[in-house]
Amino acid sequence: MAAEPKYVIEASIKTDGTVQRKDVVGAIFGQTEGLLGESLQLRQMQRKGRIGHVDVELENQRGKVQGIIRLPTMIDQVTTAVIGASLETIDRIGPCQAVIKVKKIENVRSAKRTQVVDRAKDLLIQIVNAGSAESSNILDEVRSVLTLGTETDYNGMTCGPNAVESTSIIIVEGRNDVRNLLKHGIKNSIATMGAGITKELVELAKTKKNVTAFMDGDRGGTLLLVELEGALGKSLTHVALAPQSREVEHLEGKVITKCLNQKESASKIISKLKADLDKQDTDVLGKKEDLSPVEVPDHVRGWKENFEGLAKNKACFVLEKGELSDPVGASKLASEAENISGAVGMLFNGKVTSRTLEIAQSAEVSHILASSVNEDTMDGIEVFVLSDL
Repeated sequence: MAAEPKYVIEASIKTDGTVQRKDVVGAIFGQTEGLLGESLQLRQMQRKGRIGHVDVELENQRGKVQGIIRLPTMIDQVTTAVIGASLETIDRIGPCQAVIKVKKIENVRSAKRTQVVDRAKDLLIQIVNAGSAESSNILDEVRSVLTLGTETDYNGMTCGPNAVESTSIIIVEGRNDVRNLLKHGIKNSIATMGAGITKELVELAKTKKNVTAFMDGDRGGTLLLVELEGALGKSLTHVALAPQSREVEHLEGKVITKCLNQKESASKIISKLKADLDKQDTDVLGKKEDLSPVEVPDHVRGWKENFEGLAKNKACFVLEKGELSDPVGASKLASEAENISGAVGMLFNGKVTSRTLEIAQSAEVSHILASSVNEDTMDGIEVFVLSDL
Protein backbone atom coordinates (compact mmCIF):
# COMPACT_ATOMS: atom_id res chain seq x y z
CA MET A 1 0.00 0.00 0.00
CA ALA A 2 1.35 3.42 -0.95
CA ALA A 3 2.29 5.71 1.93
CA GLU A 4 0.00 8.64 2.67
CA PRO A 5 1.55 11.96 1.56
CA LYS A 6 2.62 14.48 4.20
CA TYR A 7 2.83 17.45 1.84
CA VAL A 8 1.66 18.44 -1.63
CA ILE A 9 3.75 20.88 -3.68
CA GLU A 10 1.49 22.97 -5.92
CA ALA A 11 3.13 25.04 -8.65
CA SER A 12 1.94 27.07 -11.63
CA ILE A 13 3.45 26.59 -15.08
CA LYS A 14 3.47 28.83 -18.16
CA THR A 15 5.09 28.11 -21.52
CA ASP A 16 5.39 30.19 -24.68
CA GLY A 17 4.36 27.27 -26.89
CA THR A 18 2.41 24.04 -26.90
CA VAL A 19 3.57 21.20 -24.65
CA GLN A 20 1.96 18.01 -23.36
CA ARG A 21 1.71 16.61 -19.82
CA LYS A 22 4.34 13.98 -20.56
CA ASP A 23 6.74 16.76 -21.65
CA VAL A 24 6.29 18.53 -18.31
CA VAL A 25 6.77 15.34 -16.28
CA GLY A 26 9.86 14.47 -18.34
CA ALA A 27 11.35 17.91 -17.73
CA ILE A 28 10.73 17.65 -13.98
CA PHE A 29 12.62 14.37 -13.70
CA GLY A 30 15.22 15.14 -16.36
CA GLN A 31 16.23 18.72 -15.55
CA THR A 32 16.44 18.20 -11.78
CA GLU A 33 18.61 15.08 -12.17
CA GLY A 34 22.01 15.67 -10.65
CA LEU A 35 20.97 19.09 -9.33
CA LEU A 36 20.39 18.08 -5.71
CA GLY A 37 22.83 15.24 -5.25
CA GLU A 38 22.44 11.47 -5.27
CA SER A 39 20.14 11.30 -2.23
CA LEU A 40 17.55 13.62 -3.83
CA GLN A 41 17.21 12.06 -7.29
CA LEU A 42 13.48 12.32 -8.01
CA ARG A 43 13.30 9.06 -9.99
CA GLN A 44 14.94 7.14 -7.14
CA MET A 45 12.73 8.85 -4.57
CA GLN A 46 9.61 7.89 -6.53
CA ARG A 47 10.73 4.26 -6.78
CA LYS A 48 11.24 4.19 -3.01
CA GLY A 49 7.81 5.71 -2.42
CA ARG A 50 9.16 8.99 -0.98
CA ILE A 51 7.37 11.09 -3.60
CA GLY A 52 4.16 10.26 -5.39
CA HIS A 53 2.67 10.56 -8.87
CA VAL A 54 3.22 13.94 -10.55
CA ASP A 55 -0.17 15.36 -11.50
CA VAL A 56 -0.20 17.95 -14.29
CA GLU A 57 -3.22 19.95 -15.50
CA LEU A 58 -2.68 22.06 -18.63
CA GLU A 59 -4.79 24.51 -20.58
CA ASN A 60 -3.91 25.74 -24.06
CA GLN A 61 -4.77 29.36 -24.83
CA ARG A 62 -3.77 30.99 -28.11
CA GLY A 63 -0.85 28.68 -28.63
CA LYS A 64 0.48 29.14 -25.11
CA VAL A 65 0.06 26.75 -22.22
CA GLN A 66 -0.56 27.39 -18.54
CA GLY A 67 -1.57 25.05 -15.78
CA ILE A 68 -0.92 23.50 -12.39
CA ILE A 69 1.61 20.89 -11.19
CA ARG A 70 0.96 18.89 -8.02
CA LEU A 71 3.67 16.72 -6.48
CA PRO A 72 2.88 14.78 -3.26
CA THR A 73 5.76 13.90 -0.91
CA MET A 74 6.17 11.50 2.01
CA ILE A 75 9.30 13.22 3.35
CA ASP A 76 10.13 15.96 5.84
CA GLN A 77 9.26 19.60 5.26
CA VAL A 78 12.86 20.75 4.65
CA THR A 79 13.43 18.21 1.86
CA THR A 80 10.01 18.99 0.42
CA ALA A 81 10.86 22.70 0.30
CA VAL A 82 14.17 21.95 -1.47
CA ILE A 83 12.37 19.85 -4.09
CA GLY A 84 9.82 22.65 -4.57
CA ALA A 85 12.62 25.15 -5.11
CA SER A 86 14.28 22.83 -7.65
CA LEU A 87 11.13 22.88 -9.80
CA GLU A 88 11.54 26.63 -10.26
CA THR A 89 14.93 26.08 -11.94
CA ILE A 90 13.22 24.48 -14.97
CA ASP A 91 13.20 27.13 -17.71
CA ARG A 92 12.60 25.07 -20.84
CA ILE A 93 10.23 22.24 -21.73
CA GLY A 94 10.85 20.70 -25.11
CA PRO A 95 11.36 23.58 -27.56
CA CYS A 96 9.43 26.05 -25.39
CA GLN A 97 10.53 28.48 -22.73
CA ALA A 98 8.81 27.82 -19.42
CA VAL A 99 8.27 29.47 -16.05
CA ILE A 100 7.39 27.35 -13.01
CA LYS A 101 6.48 29.03 -9.74
CA VAL A 102 5.60 27.23 -6.51
CA LYS A 103 2.29 28.65 -5.23
CA LYS A 104 2.08 26.74 -1.98
CA ILE A 105 3.16 23.61 -0.10
CA GLU A 106 0.10 22.17 1.62
CA ASN A 107 0.41 20.22 4.86
CA VAL A 108 -1.98 17.34 4.16
CA ARG A 109 -2.31 16.36 7.80
CA SER A 110 -3.06 19.93 8.82
CA ALA A 111 -5.76 20.10 6.15
CA LYS A 112 -7.24 16.87 7.48
CA ARG A 113 -7.21 18.22 11.01
CA THR A 114 -9.18 21.23 9.77
CA GLN A 115 -11.69 18.84 8.17
CA VAL A 116 -11.97 16.96 11.47
CA VAL A 117 -12.62 20.18 13.40
CA ASP A 118 -15.25 21.36 10.91
CA ARG A 119 -16.96 17.96 10.90
CA ALA A 120 -16.87 17.83 14.70
CA LYS A 121 -18.65 21.18 14.80
CA ASP A 122 -21.34 19.83 12.47
CA LEU A 123 -21.81 16.73 14.61
CA LEU A 124 -21.98 18.80 17.79
CA ILE A 125 -24.69 20.95 16.23
CA GLN A 126 -26.64 17.80 15.33
CA ILE A 127 -26.40 16.60 18.94
CA VAL A 128 -27.70 19.91 20.24
CA ASN A 129 -30.54 20.04 17.70
CA ALA A 130 -31.57 16.47 18.54
CA GLY A 131 -31.84 17.36 22.23
CA SER A 132 -29.14 14.88 23.24
CA ALA A 133 -27.33 17.43 25.42
CA GLU A 134 -28.53 17.41 29.01
CA SER A 135 -27.21 20.81 30.02
CA SER A 136 -28.57 24.03 28.59
CA ASN A 137 -25.10 25.56 29.08
CA ILE A 138 -23.91 23.64 26.02
CA LEU A 139 -25.99 25.95 23.84
CA ASP A 140 -23.95 28.91 25.07
CA GLU A 141 -20.71 27.03 24.50
CA VAL A 142 -21.52 26.27 20.87
CA ARG A 143 -23.31 29.53 20.06
CA SER A 144 -20.32 30.76 18.06
CA VAL A 145 -20.25 27.49 16.08
CA LEU A 146 -23.92 27.85 15.19
CA THR A 147 -23.25 31.38 13.98
CA LEU A 148 -20.24 30.33 11.91
CA GLY A 149 -22.45 27.98 9.96
CA THR A 150 -24.14 30.96 8.29
CA GLU A 151 -21.03 32.10 6.44
CA THR A 152 -21.12 31.78 2.65
CA ASP A 153 -18.97 32.40 -0.40
CA TYR A 154 -19.07 35.10 -3.07
CA ASN A 155 -16.68 34.54 -6.00
CA GLY A 156 -14.07 32.98 -3.71
CA MET A 157 -14.51 35.54 -0.92
CA THR A 158 -15.92 34.47 2.45
CA CYS A 159 -18.88 36.64 3.45
CA GLY A 160 -21.91 36.82 5.70
CA PRO A 161 -25.33 35.66 4.44
CA ASN A 162 -26.57 39.24 3.89
CA ALA A 163 -23.49 40.65 2.13
CA VAL A 164 -24.84 40.36 -1.42
CA GLU A 165 -28.45 41.48 -0.83
CA SER A 166 -27.87 44.19 1.78
CA THR A 167 -27.65 47.86 0.77
CA SER A 168 -24.41 48.16 2.75
CA ILE A 169 -21.35 45.97 3.27
CA ILE A 170 -18.39 45.87 5.63
CA ILE A 171 -15.10 44.89 3.97
CA VAL A 172 -12.59 43.07 6.19
CA GLU A 173 -9.30 41.33 5.47
CA GLY A 174 -9.72 37.62 6.19
CA ARG A 175 -12.12 34.74 6.73
CA ASN A 176 -11.70 34.82 10.52
CA ASP A 177 -12.71 38.50 10.58
CA VAL A 178 -16.02 37.59 8.89
CA ARG A 179 -16.54 34.76 11.37
CA ASN A 180 -15.94 37.00 14.38
CA LEU A 181 -18.42 39.58 13.09
CA LEU A 182 -20.96 36.79 12.46
CA LYS A 183 -20.50 35.58 16.03
CA HIS A 184 -21.63 39.00 17.19
CA GLY A 185 -24.61 39.23 14.83
CA ILE A 186 -23.11 41.22 11.92
CA LYS A 187 -24.04 39.40 8.72
CA ASN A 188 -23.09 41.76 5.87
CA SER A 189 -19.28 41.55 5.97
CA ILE A 190 -17.03 40.24 3.17
CA ALA A 191 -13.31 39.37 3.20
CA THR A 192 -10.73 40.37 0.61
CA MET A 193 -8.97 37.06 1.50
CA GLY A 194 -5.56 38.79 1.39
CA ALA A 195 -5.13 38.19 -2.35
CA GLY A 196 -5.55 41.68 -3.74
CA ILE A 197 -8.77 43.53 -4.56
CA THR A 198 -10.73 41.48 -7.09
CA LYS A 199 -12.88 42.96 -9.84
CA GLU A 200 -15.86 41.09 -8.37
CA LEU A 201 -15.47 42.98 -5.09
CA VAL A 202 -15.14 46.28 -6.96
CA GLU A 203 -18.36 45.61 -8.90
CA LEU A 204 -20.22 44.50 -5.75
CA ALA A 205 -19.19 47.69 -3.93
CA LYS A 206 -20.60 49.81 -6.76
CA THR A 207 -24.08 48.40 -6.05
CA LYS A 208 -24.06 49.39 -2.37
CA LYS A 209 -25.24 52.60 -0.75
CA ASN A 210 -22.68 52.35 2.06
CA VAL A 211 -19.33 50.56 1.95
CA THR A 212 -17.28 50.45 5.15
CA ALA A 213 -13.72 49.14 5.37
CA PHE A 214 -13.08 47.63 8.83
CA MET A 215 -9.31 47.14 9.11
CA ASP A 216 -6.81 45.85 11.67
CA GLY A 217 -5.13 48.49 13.82
CA ASP A 218 -1.63 47.95 12.45
CA ARG A 219 0.48 48.97 9.45
CA GLY A 220 -0.80 46.00 7.43
CA GLY A 221 -4.38 47.19 7.94
CA THR A 222 -3.43 50.69 6.84
CA LEU A 223 -1.72 49.43 3.69
CA LEU A 224 -4.71 47.28 2.76
CA LEU A 225 -6.99 50.26 3.33
CA VAL A 226 -4.94 52.40 0.94
CA GLU A 227 -5.10 49.60 -1.65
CA LEU A 228 -8.87 49.35 -1.17
CA GLU A 229 -9.29 53.08 -1.68
CA GLY A 230 -7.27 52.90 -4.88
CA ALA A 231 -9.40 50.09 -6.29
CA LEU A 232 -12.86 51.16 -5.06
CA GLY A 233 -12.52 54.92 -5.39
CA LYS A 234 -15.74 56.75 -4.43
CA SER A 235 -17.54 53.46 -3.76
CA LEU A 236 -15.69 53.31 -0.41
CA THR A 237 -17.74 55.59 1.87
CA HIS A 238 -16.55 54.91 5.44
CA VAL A 239 -13.59 53.51 7.39
CA ALA A 240 -13.50 51.85 10.82
CA LEU A 241 -10.24 50.83 12.47
CA ALA A 242 -9.57 48.29 15.21
CA PRO A 243 -7.73 49.65 18.28
CA GLN A 244 -3.97 50.10 17.89
CA SER A 245 -2.12 46.79 17.29
CA ARG A 246 -5.34 44.72 17.53
CA GLU A 247 -6.92 42.55 14.82
CA VAL A 248 -10.61 42.45 13.89
CA GLU A 249 -10.76 38.65 14.28
CA HIS A 250 -9.91 38.94 18.01
CA LEU A 251 -12.17 41.85 19.00
CA GLU A 252 -14.93 41.45 21.59
CA GLY A 253 -18.50 42.32 20.67
CA LYS A 254 -18.58 45.63 22.54
CA VAL A 255 -15.30 46.73 20.92
CA ILE A 256 -16.63 45.86 17.45
CA THR A 257 -19.76 47.93 18.11
CA LYS A 258 -17.70 50.88 19.37
CA CYS A 259 -15.37 50.79 16.33
CA LEU A 260 -18.24 50.69 13.83
CA ASN A 261 -20.13 53.45 15.64
CA GLN A 262 -17.01 55.63 15.44
CA LYS A 263 -16.40 55.07 11.72
CA GLU A 264 -15.38 58.13 9.70
CA SER A 265 -15.74 59.20 6.10
CA ALA A 266 -13.26 57.38 3.89
CA SER A 267 -11.76 60.48 2.27
CA LYS A 268 -11.03 62.10 5.62
CA ILE A 269 -9.35 59.19 7.37
CA ILE A 270 -7.43 57.87 4.33
CA SER A 271 -5.81 61.27 3.72
CA LYS A 272 -4.60 61.29 7.32
CA LEU A 273 -3.32 57.70 7.13
CA LYS A 274 -1.47 58.36 3.85
CA ALA A 275 0.25 61.33 5.48
CA ASP A 276 1.24 59.14 8.43
CA LEU A 277 2.65 56.48 6.06
CA ASP A 278 4.66 59.08 4.15
CA LYS A 279 6.05 60.39 7.42
CA GLN A 280 7.02 56.87 8.53
CA ASP A 281 8.76 56.26 5.20
CA THR A 282 10.60 59.58 5.48
CA ASP A 283 11.70 58.77 9.03
CA VAL A 284 13.07 55.41 7.90
CA LEU A 285 14.61 56.43 4.58
CA GLY A 286 15.55 60.06 5.24
CA LYS A 287 14.49 63.11 3.27
CA LYS A 288 14.52 62.81 -0.49
CA GLU A 289 17.27 65.39 -0.90
CA ASP A 290 19.51 63.23 1.33
CA LEU A 291 19.18 60.20 -0.94
CA SER A 292 21.42 59.40 -3.88
CA PRO A 293 19.90 60.28 -7.29
CA VAL A 294 18.06 57.40 -8.94
CA GLU A 295 19.59 56.25 -12.22
CA VAL A 296 16.68 55.99 -14.67
CA PRO A 297 17.23 54.32 -18.07
CA ASP A 298 16.71 56.63 -21.06
CA HIS A 299 13.85 54.58 -22.49
CA VAL A 300 11.97 54.84 -19.17
CA ARG A 301 12.46 58.63 -19.18
CA GLY A 302 10.86 58.59 -22.63
CA TRP A 303 7.66 57.22 -21.10
CA LYS A 304 7.02 60.40 -19.10
CA GLU A 305 4.78 62.09 -21.68
CA ASN A 306 2.59 59.00 -22.08
CA PHE A 307 2.41 58.57 -18.30
CA GLU A 308 1.15 62.10 -17.76
CA GLY A 309 -1.76 61.32 -20.08
CA LEU A 310 -2.96 58.42 -17.92
CA ALA A 311 -6.00 58.89 -15.69
CA LYS A 312 -5.66 58.18 -11.95
CA ASN A 313 -5.47 54.46 -11.10
CA LYS A 314 -5.23 53.53 -14.78
CA ALA A 315 -2.44 51.39 -16.23
CA CYS A 316 -1.15 50.31 -19.63
CA PHE A 317 1.68 48.20 -21.01
CA VAL A 318 4.56 49.45 -23.16
CA LEU A 319 5.28 47.12 -26.10
CA GLU A 320 8.64 46.41 -27.73
CA LYS A 321 8.34 49.12 -30.42
CA GLY A 322 7.04 51.75 -28.02
CA GLU A 323 3.34 51.25 -28.68
CA LEU A 324 0.95 51.33 -25.73
CA SER A 325 -1.86 48.94 -24.86
CA ASP A 326 -5.29 50.37 -24.04
CA PRO A 327 -5.48 51.82 -20.49
CA VAL A 328 -7.34 49.66 -17.96
CA GLY A 329 -8.31 50.05 -14.31
CA ALA A 330 -6.55 48.24 -11.48
CA SER A 331 -9.29 45.59 -11.29
CA LYS A 332 -8.74 44.55 -14.93
CA LEU A 333 -4.95 44.74 -14.94
CA ALA A 334 -4.41 41.05 -14.15
CA SER A 335 -6.58 39.84 -17.05
CA GLU A 336 -4.88 42.33 -19.39
CA ALA A 337 -1.47 40.95 -18.33
CA GLU A 338 -2.56 37.41 -19.22
CA ASN A 339 -3.51 38.45 -22.75
CA ILE A 340 -0.64 40.85 -23.51
CA SER A 341 2.34 39.69 -25.56
CA GLY A 342 5.71 41.37 -26.07
CA ALA A 343 5.38 43.89 -23.22
CA VAL A 344 8.63 45.44 -21.91
CA GLY A 345 7.23 47.91 -19.41
CA MET A 346 4.17 49.11 -17.56
CA LEU A 347 2.82 52.58 -16.75
CA PHE A 348 0.62 52.80 -13.64
CA ASN A 349 -0.84 56.05 -12.33
CA GLY A 350 -1.24 54.61 -8.85
CA LYS A 351 0.69 52.99 -5.99
CA VAL A 352 2.71 49.85 -6.76
CA THR A 353 1.91 47.02 -4.32
CA SER A 354 3.09 43.43 -4.12
CA ARG A 355 0.04 42.47 -6.21
CA THR A 356 1.05 44.99 -8.89
CA LEU A 357 4.50 43.41 -9.04
CA GLU A 358 3.01 39.91 -9.39
CA ILE A 359 0.89 41.10 -12.33
CA ALA A 360 3.89 42.78 -13.95
CA GLN A 361 5.93 39.62 -13.53
CA SER A 362 3.21 37.54 -15.21
CA ALA A 363 3.38 39.91 -18.20
CA GLU A 364 7.21 39.55 -18.19
CA VAL A 365 7.88 43.31 -18.05
CA SER A 366 11.22 44.55 -16.77
CA HIS A 367 10.40 48.17 -15.82
CA ILE A 368 7.47 49.97 -14.16
CA LEU A 369 6.84 53.72 -14.04
CA ALA A 370 4.30 54.62 -11.34
CA SER A 371 3.10 57.60 -9.32
CA SER A 372 4.18 56.03 -6.00
CA VAL A 373 5.35 52.73 -4.55
CA ASN A 374 4.49 50.59 -1.57
CA GLU A 375 6.45 47.52 -2.72
CA ASP A 376 9.36 48.14 -5.10
CA THR A 377 11.32 44.89 -5.16
CA MET A 378 10.86 41.72 -7.17
CA ASP A 379 13.46 39.80 -9.12
CA GLY A 380 13.77 41.02 -12.70
CA ILE A 381 11.64 44.19 -12.27
CA GLU A 382 12.79 47.77 -11.64
CA VAL A 383 10.25 50.29 -10.34
CA PHE A 384 10.55 54.06 -10.87
CA VAL A 385 8.26 56.87 -9.78
CA LEU A 386 7.54 60.08 -11.66
CA SER A 387 9.61 62.10 -9.20
CA ASP A 388 12.70 60.04 -10.19
CA LEU A 389 12.63 61.46 -13.74
